[in-house]
Amino acid sequence: MTLPPQPALPLAWPADLDPARLAITDANREAAAWLAAPAVWPVPVTLLVGGEGSGKSHLAAWFAASCPARVIEHADTADPEALFHAWNAATRACPLLLTSRLAPRDWGHGLADLASRLAATPLVRLGDPDDDLLAAVIAKLFAERGLKVGDDLVRWLVVRIERSLVAAREVVAALDAAALARRRPVTIPLAREVIDGQFSLF
Repeated sequence: MTLPPQPALPLAWPADLDPARLAITDANREAAAWLAAPAVWPVPVTLLVGGEGSGKSHLAAWFAASCPARVIEHADTADPEALFHAWNAATRACPLLLTSRLAPRDWGHGLADLASRLAATPLVRLGDPDDDLLAAVIAKLFAERGLKVGDDLVRWLVVRIERSLVAAREVVAALDAAALARRRPVTIPLAREVIDGQFSLF
């Protein structure tokens, strides 16, 4: 008996920010090395800049787990006065990490005192994901959803989807939904059907 496809439930899957699961590759190695040594920072504050889904939150969690520290994510949208006071309160014993998608010149906060502090703040950028990082993220996203997939599927996806962590999240969500709706395991044939039918990533 053939069962009709069932609609997938819109479940929200929490991100796994366990510092122990951080993948270090050429794409984030420089940033990780800098965050691992706050004692050598010229000031006790660093700004981590990267695009959406680039791994800023995972690196920030990894940093906060390694030393007493304060982290302010999405600093470009935070209250400028609060950022100014947080910057001034940072110490060698408790450094401050800011994360943002934008460099400070594009924040548009209009607070001169904060601008001068940010101008003196080291800025570390996250690079585009390489094959190793993309593979690690895809495997992690499947694991977060409780899906067991083979390394062959992960490698197949790495060379076919857009080179972005946002695209990785989208394709894993689409494969999960398709597997639920069609009552099939997540395999390369299913991935081929989903990508060919729903995505233009080539």
